[in-house]
Amino acid sequence: MRVLILCTGNSARSQMAEGLLRGLSRAGIEVHSAGTKPSRVNPLAIEAMKETGVDISGHRSKSVEEFAAQRFDIVITVCDNARETCPIFPGAPERIHWSFPDPAAVEGSHEEKLRAFRVVRDGLKQRLQQLMDSRHPG
Repeated sequence: MRVLILCTGNSARSQMAEGLLRGLSRAGIEVHSAGTKPSRVNPLAIEAMKETGVDISGHRSKSVEEFAAQRFDIVITVCDNARETCPIFPGAPERIHWSFPDPAAVEGSHEEKLRAFRVVRDGLKQRLQQLMDSRHPG
């Protein structure tokens, strides 16, 4: 099974979801993430993920265009903008949309910003676990 997770910048939500899904998934699931306007992986996303034992420090922000001609079984959008601008992929993959707020938009102290990343990380983990459980019950 091949899964692509999309958001706008491929800097936080989709990067965290990619790292989480790799950790949750059974063998045979290939996971990628990309953005409609890629930027760079947010250091707070790396920090929030490191707290759970998942290292995404080696990830890079990728454009959805890198994957445009590839086939995926599931395409997950984790922000509204990505859902609206998501290209059509060959093979008519299942499309799933989860609207998560952009943790990078939170203002305040380092701890307040990090808290926003933790909330999104934990929400993504819950949704991804439910998805894996529904695909592989038992």
